[in-house]
Amino acid sequence: MTTIDLGLPQLGGLDGVPTAEDTQTAKDFASDQEVRWCPGCGDYAVLAAVRQFLPTLGIKRENTVFVSGIGCSSRFPYYLNTYGMHSIHGRAPAIATGLAVTRPDLSVWVVTGDGDALSIGGNHLIHALRRNVNLKILLFNNRIYGLTKGQYSPTSEVGKVTKSTPLGSVDHPFNPVSLALGAEATFVGRALDSDRAGLTAVLGAAAAHRGTALVEIFQDCPIFNDGAFDVLRKGDEAAERLIHLTHGEPIRFGPAAEDGPGAYAVVQEGFGLRVAKTDEVDPSQVVVHDAGDHELAFALSRLSDQDLTHTVIGIFRDVARTTYDDATRAQVDHERKTRTPNLQGLLNGRDTWTVAG
Repeated sequence: MTTIDLGLPQLGGLDGVPTAEDTQTAKDFASDQEVRWCPGCGDYAVLAAVRQFLPTLGIKRENTVFVSGIGCSSRFPYYLNTYGMHSIHGRAPAIATGLAVTRPDLSVWVVTGDGDALSIGGNHLIHALRRNVNLKILLFNNRIYGLTKGQYSPTSEVGKVTKSTPLGSVDHPFNPVSLALGAEATFVGRALDSDRAGLTAVLGAAAAHRGTALVEIFQDCPIFNDGAFDVLRKGDEAAERLIHLTHGEPIRFGPAAEDGPGAYAVVQEGFGLRVAKTDEVDPSQVVVHDAGDHELAFALSRLSDQDLTHTVIGIFRDVARTTYDDATRAQVDHERKTRTPNLQGLLNGRDTWTVAG
């Protein structure tokens, strides 16, 4: 079994080679709890993909933690045989930050939804991203509030008719990938719940990344927003809409061969990007994806509109930067060794002020 080195305690004996007793499978990561989501919910597909994926990390279950907030997606910790916490609405990133800082031996994951993460939890999300805490955030986006029965969410389209917007939503929705990139996230990806291979590839890269990794997952809610992403699942229609990113490769897509009449490419236009037919542009004009280019990642995120005409999936950005937890631990270790400054003295002391009458 190929594993990903995350710098965490790995399975194996003294020689580091996993033994028969150490080998983990998807069944080992399935808890004894009955999985209870609505029939057809996209959460089932994501759960199956995650269960299949976790054994490839080679990390012991007791060194893996899933923290969730409130929402349908937040039942996730119950269905995994790892440590987990069903926490407070919108506050999962804050709780996960505490875990990541105090326990460097843990692989910390956050499971959240578009309402939990981007409404009440929006502030916690952006600060976890900018701080670059070493945790992985799975943001399930179904463009609706599911658990509370069908109100519009921060990612619902303009004009969306719901129980809380009977005349249609007038809010302009968040683009979670653009939001994450604006917060200087060091890893940002997007995947589709039904695309097991694509989802697993993005999860693997997120797990290998040291720092905050945000993965937006388009996920179907069959009860309150059924078919929201069906145009991304159907043969040639999906091929004309889905733009797959591969680092170092020209960004081409479509149902036809790369130089055929049904082939498309992403090309530079001024300071932005546009989609063009490949037979109408010079090959040198086709943009080559660079996951280290922040400006390119943001421009690619803006190609994805509410109507899903062009939907970019894959890894937008993957760069290295000092993590918040590493920096915090280094600061504390330095203080312990030097006792300069006297932090305990500062904590025990007090300031006084004279206020003129």
